[in-house]
Amino acid sequence: MAARFVRLGWVQEDGPRQAAQRGQVVPGPATAATPPSDKGRRHAVPWQSGITGIAYNRKKLGREIKHTSDLWRPELKGRVTLFSGLDESFSLLMQGLGTDVTQWVADDFHRMCEQVEKLVRTKHIRRFTGNDYVKDLAGGDVLACQAYSGDVIQLQADNPDIEFVVPEEGAELWAESLMIPNLAKHKRNAERLVDYYYEPEVAAELATWVNYVCPVPAARDIIASSKDEETAALAEDPLIFPDGEVRKRLAIARDITAEERLEFAKRWNSIVGL
Repeated sequence: MAARFVRLGWVQEDGPRQAAQRGQVVPGPATAATPPSDKGRRHAVPWQSGITGIAYNRKKLGREIKHTSDLWRPELKGRVTLFSGLDESFSLLMQGLGTDVTQWVADDFHRMCEQVEKLVRTKHIRRFTGNDYVKDLAGGDVLACQAYSGDVIQLQADNPDIEFVVPEEGAELWAESLMIPNLAKHKRNAERLVDYYYEPEVAAELATWVNYVCPVPAARDIIASSKDEETAALAEDPLIFPDGEVRKRLAIARDITAEERLEFAKRWNSIVGL
């Protein structure tokens, strides 16, 4: 959506000082995703980033999941869910087929759809979900699913058997973005609010609450210095501060263009049942 807003001219460009300041604290796309249409992050900056990967109950499943293709193993028939939203789901599924999602083409999309259609016909996929996948996974109705990294960190507090994996073929890195509408009359006030959330102390407090990928590296040292052991441990969590091993498997997917969207959404929605 951020990419579409920028393309449509619906958001204002940041002032030079703000762009430069945030450029120093956001260490490139491997940590905080930005839409490819917004080079230099001059229109949109990450509020929080996250990873779309796989969550599973290791104890109930009895083994590890390392690949997206592991979701299609016979013993998981009827115990797997995927996201219903096209934008939320397509990247991980394409990556599981070996596609470079930074430059995917229509054939890659249709090949992914053919795979999912077969899995639906054979009733391998239990259902397509929104954020309600959390209830299925926590309740044990589902053993493995497409999931968001921050949700899983919170689930692990109640059930340490639930794990999140960035598949070896890769996973999608995304961001919820902060933007200033093009008709906003008090741009400087909005910029001050964005700057506030980029202060390391504030970013640290936010990261410990939401458990998503933090766009401010300096927040890590603040979290690590916490007197609370559980809070301090979050500084070493690669799902909040991705390490090199995790970062090399993350990619920001090419956006679906306006010309592609009608055709692709129609096919995907027919599979999902929307």
